[in-house]
Parts: sequence; C-alpha cells; structure tokens
Amino acid sequence: MPSTSKSQRLKVAIIVETSNAYGRSLIKGIIHYLRKNRPWSVQLLEQDWGERPDNAMLAWKGDGVIARIETPVMAAALRRLTVPIVDLSSARLMPALPWFENDYRLIAKAAFDHLRERGHRRFAFCGENRYNWASWLGEHFATIVREAGYTCHVFDATPVREGRPERAQAAWLKKLDKPVGLLACNDFNGRMVLDLCRSEGILVPDEIAVLGEDNDEVFCELSDPPLSSVQQNGIRVGYEAAAGLDRLMRGETIGNEGVFVPPLGVITRQSTDVLAIEDRNVAKVVRYIREHACEGINVKDVLNHHPQSRRLLEARFKEILGHSPHDEILNVRIARVKSFLVDTDLSLEVISEHCGFAYVEYLSVAFKRLVGVAPSVFRREHRR
Repeated sequence: MPSTSKSQRLKVAIIVETSNAYGRSLIKGIIHYLRKNRPWSVQLLEQDWGERPDNAMLAWKGDGVIARIETPVMAAALRRLTVPIVDLSSARLMPALPWFENDYRLIAKAAFDHLRERGHRRFAFCGENRYNWASWLGEHFATIVREAGYTCHVFDATPVREGRPERAQAAWLKKLDKPVGLLACNDFNGRMVLDLCRSEGILVPDEIAVLGEDNDEVFCELSDPPLSSVQQNGIRVGYEAAAGLDRLMRGETIGNEGVFVPPLGVITRQSTDVLAIEDRNVAKVVRYIREHACEGINVKDVLNHHPQSRRLLEARFKEILGHSPHDEILNVRIARVKSFLVDTDLSLEVISEHCGFAYVEYLSVAFKRLVGVAPSVFRREHRR
C-alpha cells in the first residue's frame, strides 16, 4: 500500500483512448470520483486503440493505474509495474485484475425492448466477432430474441471492417425478411449498415430499423438518417473503476469477477422512428399514446380519439405488443421520468406534472414497480 502523508497526493496514471466518446466518458467518471473524494495527482497517458506504449508510459512511476488494456503489448508493459491496476477492457488480457465494464446483457435487453416496442417481430444483429464485447452483445441479443419466441439473423462484419468487399453484407441485408429491427454492435457498424441500405435502395427505417450502441452523439447525428443508439453509462464505469483503484491503493482486496454497469437507455433518432405494426389501427393508437401520454391521458381518452371496442383493442395490443394500452401509456411516462431524473435537477413533484401523473405518490409507486428501485435511487445511481 502506498505510504503518503495527508498533504501528499497519490499519483495515478490513466491510460484510456480519448479519440472516441466512450473513452472520454470514462475519464469524466474518474473526474467525478476525484471531485467527491480526495484528489489524486493524475497523469493522462493518451493511448489510441492498438497503439504501442510510448516512453512516458514505460517510464512512469506512481501509485496506481486505470487502463483499457486492449493489446498484448500494453499488457506486457503493465505487467512490469508493481502498483495496483484496474482494467476497463473486455479483452481481458490480464484476467487477474479487477475489471469494470458495461452490462452487455442489459444493453441487449434495452435494444430488444426498443425494437419490439416499435412492433418488430423480425430481428437481426450485425457484429464483429474479433471483439469480446461485440460477441457478448450479439449472443445476449440472439438469446433474448429466441426466448421471446422470435428468430435473430446474425452477420459478422469483421471482414468489411478489415477492408474486404462489402458484397456479402449487402446481400445479407437484401435477403432479410422485412420489416426487420437490426442491432449493430456499435455506432460505426450501424453507420456502415445505413450506408449499405442507402446504396442498395433499402428504406430506413421502414424496411430496416437500425439501432447502434455507444451513442456517440456527433457520429450518430452525422449519419444519414440520424442513428438511434443505446447509451452506455461510461461515466459510471469510470467512477466505479476509480473507486475500485482507491480501495486497492488503501490496501483492500477486490476480486476479478467484474463490475458491470447497466446502460442509460436508448436515444431515439430517425433510424428507428417507425412503428412496424401491420395493424394500422393499432399503429395509430400507439403513435397517439406516445405523442400524448405525458399530457395525463387515459385509455378512455384514447378511445374517444380512436373510437372502437376497448376489449378488442386490448386484445390486439396484447397480441401485437405483449401489453395493454394502459401499460403503453405508463411505459411512455416512466421513460420520460427517467430522462428528467438523469438530465435535470427538477424535483419529483415537478417531474410528475411534466409526465402526466396526477400525484407524485402514484409516480413513485409505479416507478418502483416497473424499474425496481425508487426514483431517488435511480437518480443517484445514474448520475454518479
């Protein structure tokens, strides 16, 4: 354990690539931890993915390291150090180290729920098997799809990323039964799919709804059409990693089984902004609910706007979406509540008014029943 006086700061190296949004979010999380706890003397040893360790990294002397260990060369360099190290990479090149990562099962579940809520009954996954995280995401997504009673078509885009012809991927996209909801393993891969769809004349989102993973905002907004994406909580991953390293430097022991952080949710843009529901009546009702749920409407209001048998509407909702119109209203409101809790400092009373809840007590009960934790706990955990 490092021996330091109260006035002497621990020296910590951060080895994370800063060229992408996720790497920067990890660093933000570390900064949040330092602001809430005793500060360290931090050295950012910038490292692009796959780059060989530079002299500054090899010569570094300090008390601890937070690193995304992505290559055998980097792992070999870090093995020379005798200080505590925590790993932020799925590559697991130093499996004995404490490990902090995204929960790819929950990312896959969020992606499936997003596409299923839009009425999709056909699913596809475009991944890159050379990466552990992409393989895990694809496996979880395919499993969740199968358990729900559907089929998931999978394509490995690794050869395309390596500069080989795109014909196989284009042919795969054209052969998919449509409409289909497609999850790409990351935003770059999602943009590749969008480009191929455009060149092959495949309509997005009408024929293929494309969902990315990472939510690199600039990258997603520059896609054509703008790319929907599952937003990881990289800030919390970085925060938990800093907390873990702090414990190690204080002499505590941490296991290597992994700490997995759930995603924040799906950021919807034009690439999935469609209702793939063949029953046009149900599609119209769902769109009305999603546009007006936070105005305090109930099922009676829906029927006033779209007159029909309530019993038959509920039966069609159950058959197509797996839940009732009332559940759809509540799901839309709760999703909006989550956004307010994470992105604002508004009180729960104000949030309840914005989201169509007559009483804040009802919001709290409904939120805990659907999300599993109280709103205050959700806000605290997702804003750490």
